[in-house]
Amino acid sequence: MPREIIILECTEAKAEGKPTSRYVTTRNKKSLRTPGRLEKVKFNPFLQRRTLHRELR
Repeated sequence: MPREIIILECTEAKAEGKPTSRYVTTRNKKSLRTPGRLEKVKFNPFLQRRTLHRELR
């Protein structure tokens, strides 16, 4: 199967001492465009704004 399930975790919430938000999504294992960890800007409901979420390993 060429896609794998990954978890994205907020990077800014830990610094502020708030709960982190997590999203579950998929990524293409064979893609040459995303060789490292995936980063996306997603909404964090605890901070009430859009923040950077990074892939957990």
